[in-house]
Parts: sequence; C-alpha cells; structure tokens
Amino acid sequence: MKANENNFIELIRKRREEGILYVIETYGGLIQSIVRKRLFSWPDRIDECMNDIFMGIWQNIDSFDEGRGSFAGWAAGIARLEAIDVLRRLKREPASVSLEDLEMEIPQEDSEFLRLAEQELSKETEEILGCLSPKDQELFRRIFVDEEEPETAGKAMGFSRDNVYVRIFRGKKKIRSKFKERKRA
Repeated sequence: MKANENNFIELIRKRREEGILYVIETYGGLIQSIVRKRLFSWPDRIDECMNDIFMGIWQNIDSFDEGRGSFAGWAAGIARLEAIDVLRRLKREPASVSLEDLEMEIPQEDSEFLRLAEQELSKETEEILGCLSPKDQELFRRIFVDEEEPETAGKAMGFSRDNVYVRIFRGKKKIRSKFKERKRA
C-alpha cells in the first residue's frame, strides 16, 4: 500500500515501513530544521538525533491524537524535546576540542519552510488558547511557547507564584474539556 497524507499514520500503527518513510520524506525538513537550530554546534550529532526522533515517532504513534492537533505539530514537539535531551547530554560531556580548532559553519535553514511551519503552529496555538481569557492566553504563550519560567512570567504579569499555577491548572482543564467536546462531535 502506498503511503499518503490520509493513511500514513495508520500504516505506522500497523508497523508498515511505508508510513515512516512517508514521514521522513514529508516532515524530514521540518524536523531537521528544528534539530539543526538546537544542535548547530554539534553537526556530527544531528543525524543520530534525527534517527532517535523517527524511532520515537514509530514507537509512540499510539499517543498521537488527531483531535488534539496536526501530525506536524506533534512531530515538531517530539523533535524539539529530543534535541533538547541530546543538548543536555552533550553539555554534561567534558569538552574535548577547543573552539579555535573548529571551523564552524552555521547551517542555513529553509526560511520559507520554517515560515510555513511557524504559521501552522501559530494557528494551532491560537485555536488551542482561544477558550482562555486574554491574560491567561498571554501567560500560556509566555510559559509554553516562549519557554519562560512560570515564576518569571507571573512576576512580569503581576501574578503571584500560586496564582500562576492555579491559572495554568484551570487553563489546561478548559483546554482539555474543549478538545474532549470537539472529539465527541
């Protein structure tokens, strides 16, 4: 069976190689740009990280829920988290080469592809956060999109630490209920 946009997830769930090959071909550029952005100082680790990401998609496809968002957003999230894990492991390793010895070349990203990916992720983010108040939307963007610490984001917005965590808890609850209703419909 030939993989396409409509059946590749089911093929992966059935452990058919065509599904993951479709993901590599279709979403490989997006995933690679995310990995390169994080691991630009370690170009020799990019391929290994990419392989781990595709293995993670293969092994965890059952956790993907079409009702919660697009496959591209889910795969980008896995890529981002895996690249961060690799980066943390690398930072714990002792440095073996000085920076002067390296002839570093910063990779150029496909700006059009990144713009389209960011635009799609922005639409999804807006849709997800649409059920929250404007202040809670800003708080969620600061914490979950801009990766700001909850205490820092709360302080900047004039919220106490406890209030930040209460708002996060209640906001997540609203988002979950919105998507449960949507999934039923």
